[in-house]
This record gives sequence, structure tokens and C-alpha cells, in this order.
Amino acid sequence: MLTKIARMRRYFGQSMRLMVGVPEYSTYVDHMRSTHPGQPVMSYEEFFRERQEARYGGNGKVTRCC
Repeated sequence: MLTKIARMRRYFGQSMRLMVGVPEYSTYVDHMRSTHPGQPVMSYEEFFRERQEARYGGNGKVTRCC
């Protein structure tokens, strides 16, 4: 029962992050380690910042109306 609740919580969190445009960090790390071994892996903070800049632009200003 506890495992099922933990799994549901994890899926819910993942869904919420994807809705706002933030991919799962663990998926990124797994991809980097399996596909690009030897290349540096961004920290969670670097990953989050990079995803935010990719979504909203690097100038710090939101260019969308909503």
C-alpha cells in the first residue's frame, strides 16, 4: 500500500513538472550517463536554470502574454 502511494506521488510530481515545462532531472541524468558517458552532468540547480532559460528566454523577461 505504501509503495503504491509513493509511486502515485512520484508520478503526480513528475506530471506537474512536465506541465510547467520542467523535465525530470533523474531522466536527464540517466540519459547523460547512458548516452554521453564521460561528459559532465549538470547539477540540479544548473539543470533547472537551463530549462527555465530554454523555456522563457535568457533575458529574464517573459515574452508571452500569460
